[in-house]
Amino acid sequence: MVSERISSVETIDVRFPTSRHRDGSDAMNPFPDYSAAYVILRTSAGAEGHGLVFTVGRGTDIQVAAVQALAPMVIGQSVDDLVADPAALARRLVGDSQIRWLGPEKGVVHMAAGGLVNAVWDLAARRAGKPLWKLLADLTPEQVVAQVDFRYLRDALTEDEALALLRAAEGGRAERERQLRAEGYPAYTTTPGWLGYDDEKLARLCREAVEAGYELIKLKVGGNLADDVRRLGIARQAVGPDIRLAVDANQIWGVPEAISWMRELAAFDPYWIEEPTSPDDVLGHAAVRKALAPVKVATGEHVHNAVMFKQLLQADAVDVVQIDACRVAGVNENLAILLLAAKFGVPVCPHAGGVGLCELVQHLAMFDFVALSGSIEDRAIEYVDHLHEHFTDPVRISGGRYLAPTAAGMSAEIRSASLTEYRYPDGPAWSDGPVMAGSSTA
Repeated sequence: MVSERISSVETIDVRFPTSRHRDGSDAMNPFPDYSAAYVILRTSAGAEGHGLVFTVGRGTDIQVAAVQALAPMVIGQSVDDLVADPAALARRLVGDSQIRWLGPEKGVVHMAAGGLVNAVWDLAARRAGKPLWKLLADLTPEQVVAQVDFRYLRDALTEDEALALLRAAEGGRAERERQLRAEGYPAYTTTPGWLGYDDEKLARLCREAVEAGYELIKLKVGGNLADDVRRLGIARQAVGPDIRLAVDANQIWGVPEAISWMRELAAFDPYWIEEPTSPDDVLGHAAVRKALAPVKVATGEHVHNAVMFKQLLQADAVDVVQIDACRVAGVNENLAILLLAAKFGVPVCPHAGGVGLCELVQHLAMFDFVALSGSIEDRAIEYVDHLHEHFTDPVRISGGRYLAPTAAGMSAEIRSASLTEYRYPDGPAWSDGPVMAGSSTA
């Protein structure tokens, strides 16, 4: 009897012209076109697994090429073996000696590995008939630990420590799962806060966010100090004193500038400053955190692997860990980061928005609540109200909370009509080209 195998890997460059309305705009990315290198694994039995790597326009073709370079390591593999042990594939993709040279374990090739690994987890969850968060939460502590590569982490987190964290959470799993299904998981929103929005739109969207039940709203900063002071004032007036306002500089500052700029914004009671400087600068983050306390420091969406998260935590450089479903090498490495955050007692507030990031990362946060940290205190998943209509299993938000997905898989599948419409460069959505300088064909 011939076993089911991966028969093909299709990778599609799909881009959405969000720059036309300044959706997603911030100090470092003024005209992003939310995009993805979209991955479809097909099996010899007709099954599929879906994944993606989020991008912001130009360069998506490079990301597609990276996925295609790794695809031969997946094609022909036994589906039974892949879904039984995705860690084996993750190690193979990340450890290829020649392609690894281009990282190692960072950047385009690392993200490409994550796109394929996530597609395998989507396939595994579909096969099991479970949403990914449930598939992960149902694993034994030993099975979870087996999915993590501890080679560079043992000085901060050992296998035995990880097992102890997971075993300590076993007792309340059933009750937390019931709570998750009944109440959802807290969300925060960045929808009002894009830097390119005018003052009226900012105020209106802030008021609407409060009415919708959000207790934390994030604004982009770092373009111009006087503008930031004005915008924070507008937002604070719109939401009142009891709603948390976070700010996000998207890496625009050096360390001294981050400290001085944020001191000018302190009057508006910012809850955290996100990405205050280079994502690689561990000691810089520690210096910013020390200087600005009690304002929290958050980072993670551009932190390129678990080793960097380890160092941020070891150096007391971060108050809020922000995992991203597509920045590191997929579910397996994100499990490692969640375990590190639990070991150090630091809350995780995942980065989302983009194309599919909300859909994917919700599963990781929900696994963390049910089976690891057991807590939603000071935790929320970012939510941005863009592009969800293009997914077959879009996120569901109610009362400022993510409702737990019920469909099998990782919620990564994009509708075929959307792939046809927004395929780059020949999709109908791109027939007229860009309309603003800075978008993906300018």
